[in-house]
Amino acid sequence: MSAAEPSLRSSLTGLAFIAIPVAAIVIFLFYPAALTIIGTIVHGRPGGGFDVSFKSYIFFFTDPYSLNNLARTLWTTFVALALELAINLPIAIYMRFTRGPLSAVIQGLALFPMFVPGIIICYALIRYLGPHGWLQSLLALVGINDYASPYLTPWGPVIGLLWDGMPLTLLTLISGLSGISDASVEAARDVGASKLRIFVSIILPQITHSLMIASALNFLGFFGQALMPFMLGPTSPEMMGPFMLRTFASVRDPLQASTQATITFLICSLAGLAYVRSIARRPKEDRT
Repeated sequence: MSAAEPSLRSSLTGLAFIAIPVAAIVIFLFYPAALTIIGTIVHGRPGGGFDVSFKSYIFFFTDPYSLNNLARTLWTTFVALALELAINLPIAIYMRFTRGPLSAVIQGLALFPMFVPGIIICYALIRYLGPHGWLQSLLALVGINDYASPYLTPWGPVIGLLWDGMPLTLLTLISGLSGISDASVEAARDVGASKLRIFVSIILPQITHSLMIASALNFLGFFGQALMPFMLGPTSPEMMGPFMLRTFASVRDPLQASTQATITFLICSLAGLAYVRSIARRPKEDRT
């Protein structure tokens, strides 16, 4: 038996393990997605044959209502993403470099939304932030009566997405921060480096990949979100998720709904490409 045979057998065993999930992805994701994309471009003739037409895309990009919905989706996604990173990065740094019961309590509170269904989160936010909700009642007790609820405004979905995306963002950032050695931070402190200097020169360069991964995953989740915008956001303009559902179920226009889904898929593919590129580059840099 040659030395190459065990290596070949090991490779075939590895391929066998991933064959089923890869086949599932191809069958249940890529194949129907390809059919949907082709269906938006290739249309059957009444008398037989096919025509290639981009009329559904032309309609989308010339329809003010569709463009407003796309702009609202991009605004909500980028605002929620920026706030998500700004809120969770200090928490992750605190949890990484702090030990004690308070850190454990904060970690439990931050990860709690992971175990709560999205519909329950929406209901809780409506009861807390909505008109005549608990927050308005609490503010009224201290004499603040000009409270304006974010419920059914553009900020409603942003708050819901922040809550829903906090566990994933926090776990990703903590994973990246775990690779930073305490010795490097202590050495910087010993030579008089400030906290800002330590963050900029030591922490930030080592969590670039984690920030990229958290940004890409949150972008995918926020952009295609349907429940939070439907429950907490305004009806016009609306985000692409409820827009697609309404076009398909209420307007009964599957072609335009497929076109909206294809445009959403192509935009999200950019975030997916950034995620895959970041994952692919990380082992290469770790070896150097």
